[in-house]
Amino acid sequence: MSGLVVYDSQYGNTQKVAEAVGKGLSGQEPCKLVHIDRICKEDLVGITFLIVGSPTQGFSATAKVKMWLDSLPANRLKGIHAAAFDTRFTPEKINEVGILSLLVSVFGYGAKPIAKRLTKKGAELAGEPVGFYVSDTEGPLLDQELERAASWAAQLRTESNSG
Repeated sequence: MSGLVVYDSQYGNTQKVAEAVGKGLSGQEPCKLVHIDRICKEDLVGITFLIVGSPTQGFSATAKVKMWLDSLPANRLKGIHAAAFDTRFTPEKINEVGILSLLVSVFGYGAKPIAKRLTKKGAELAGEPVGFYVSDTEGPLLDQELERAASWAAQLRTESNSG
């Protein structure tokens, strides 16, 4: 299984999660990590697994991630297992601001719109979209989030290989 992790990151937290995801996904096989600003058509050639991550901004993924996924030809990801992640505030942090809790309940986080676009382009989701927690806008990531990210990716790899 050849994997690719594509990510956007504003303060470095999502990049750290992407790196941990790449380690968890790679196992014995290669896994390439690419920032959204450096992605090219050739990066998708020969991959069997694609994970896309973004910080949650405006209750969604970043515009760059959404635009890249939207620009892919129809069925470009057919035959590829895929998953989506985001970085986000904890529910406790969101609940500190009443209106924020309401907005999140209506609009959500970044991973779900990524997953929707992945399936729209033909990918088969290997798991539900997942979020990793930051303590504040600029971070840092909460303790154990990098370990959780690597474990999540390893589990996706294992389940995809056995299915």
